[in-house]
Amino acid sequence: MAIEKVKAYFAQFDMADRIRELDNSSATVELAAAALGCEPARIAKTMSFRGKNGAILVVAAGDTRIDNAKFKHTFGLKAGMLNRDEVEDIIGHAVGGVCPFAVNEGVSVYLDHSLRRFSTVFPACGSSNSAIELTIEELEKYANTVDWVDVCKLPMTEN
Repeated sequence: MAIEKVKAYFAQFDMADRIRELDNSSATVELAAAALGCEPARIAKTMSFRGKNGAILVVAAGDTRIDNAKFKHTFGLKAGMLNRDEVEDIIGHAVGGVCPFAVNEGVSVYLDHSLRRFSTVFPACGSSNSAIELTIEELEKYANTVDWVDVCKLPMTEN
């Protein structure tokens, strides 16, 4: 099970006890925010894309959407998400629990600048009912981040 891989990964840093296994599903941003009692924007959602040389994970704030033009400018290709049925084989985690920790070889992790609005965020931990609260610096370190990118649109604010 993927959550066991993530627990083992964090155990090497004495952080496995920070993983929260929730009574309710956290498979979507809305469900995760409700289960954790935080605003949806603080959910660090992990999106899976096809890259030129393997899969790309983009971790972004829960209230954002991919900006196709920015994605193409950054990665040199159109934003094409992995199909639901291939995510687990390629990434190492099933849809609903995809996270940037303990991923398969050849998967590159990028963090979107939208996350920098927060001191801490909640990424999943390999299952559809898990999360860990990390500082942005911890997320950058433990996700084995390749780089920070600007590939998302922030939500429109009402006047």
